[in-house]
Amino acid sequence: MRLHYWMMASLLMLIAFLALAWGKGDAAKGKTLFSRCAICHGDSGEGKEAIAKALGVKMPALGSKEVQSLDDAALKKIIVEGKGKMQAVKLPDAEVEDVIAFMRSLKKPFPK
Repeated sequence: MRLHYWMMASLLMLIAFLALAWGKGDAAKGKTLFSRCAICHGDSGEGKEAIAKALGVKMPALGSKEVQSLDDAALKKIIVEGKGKMQAVKLPDAEVEDVIAFMRSLKKPFPK
């Protein structure tokens, strides 16, 4: 009976994990949506120095450890609510997930 309980619990945890994994966005769609953001952030998320200087802000590369260490909820909040001089972006949740998936694809290898 105990073994049956643990097998069922493990199966439920696996299903929950897969459901979360499937809920993530599509990086290819996110790249297309990101074209709007590229005006300031650059095509590869490197940030445009001239824009940052004109606005008087620090614009970290989206592939940097600083940005990539944020969880998806924090990135979503920044996208939909804005931060500092970055204005909010109006997108459906699924498209926000796509943009975040694209941003995650920009991750650079970090030294340990």
